Amino acid sequence: MIIIMNPGASEEQITFVAEKLKKRGFGIHFSRGVERTVIGAIGDKSAIEIEALEVLPGVSEIVPIRKPYKLVSREFKKEDTVVKIGKKLSIGAKNPICVIAGPCSVESRKQINEIAQDVKKSGAAALRGGAFKPRTSPYSFQGLGVEGLKYLAEASRKTGLPVVTELMDPRELKPILKYADVIQIGARNIQNFPLLKEVGRVKKPVLLKRGSGSTIEELLMSAEYILSEGNRNVILCERGIRTYETYTRNTLDLNAVPVIKKLSHLPVVVDPSHGTGKWDLVEAMSAAAVACGADGLLIEVHNHPEEAFSDGSQSLRPDTFSNLMVRLKSIAQAVGRSL
Repeated sequence: MIIIMNPGASEEQITFVAEKLKKRGFGIHFSRGVERTVIGAIGDKSAIEIEALEVLPGVSEIVPIRKPYKLVSREFKKEDTVVKIGKKLSIGAKNPICVIAGPCSVESRKQINEIAQDVKKSGAAALRGGAFKPRTSPYSFQGLGVEGLKYLAEASRKTGLPVVTELMDPRELKPILKYADVIQIGARNIQNFPLLKEVGRVKKPVLLKRGSGSTIEELLMSAEYILSEGNRNVILCERGIRTYETYTRNTLDLNAVPVIKKLSHLPVVVDPSHGTGKWDLVEAMSAAAVACGADGLLIEVHNHPEEAFSDGSQSLRPDTFSNLMVRLKSIAQAVGRSL
């Protein structure tokens, strides 16, 4: 349930209500808006009488949260969440659409530095690249590990682009916290609940990808795991789901963008590269994602896709990416956003 405090409620009154709930075993989460404070109380409602809360000084009303996900819901927080990445970048609400670009895998120091310079020149806001790679085959390239993280950090220093990279194992968290700005939880780990709890205990932003067979509600419930541990800096990512269609790698579910924005306050980005698996479809799906309200895009870019260690078929060349960025600016403007 959520306890909505009066606009003029004092800090003493807010603290008194929160402490009373804590004593009854509730987990307490605050949402402080411009006009009023909302207290989210997660726990067994039978442990306290609602009527007893309603008469406490400063309390305006008590509202039950009907959704199974609580902290990520619009019922808990009406305003859009803005997630800050690094020192300068913000994503969500009316901030500029954030384009995160780079290769599927960090393959060498030279490769990632070249691509970082190219995507920066074209207007990308952040750099993506995998150092630890989850692959279907155990014989496929698994990434450069910590060495790849160091190359990403070097490219970041040279370009000023914050780094987004995937975490697969809690044992890899420490070096990722050191070298990256955003922790990506991939589609395969959307219901790896111990991993979700682990990233929930840090303050670094988390980009949570929807699983290929996951419903929107399951995506939101996975985000709930992270928020419930204290980390509110979560970005949701639609990256396509598995359907009976085989022409594309996945079916990019752009319905998810407005649906998630209706149900949740968290920012939403779209990955048209994994969503289609085909580079020549990325431009159209990127345009559609911006048009339907996405807060950002996650696009794979490689300087030599034909030689890529992974996902070359869905990667844009730097010149194609540059042309796409020009087109996206006009589409963003048409829907009242900037790029």
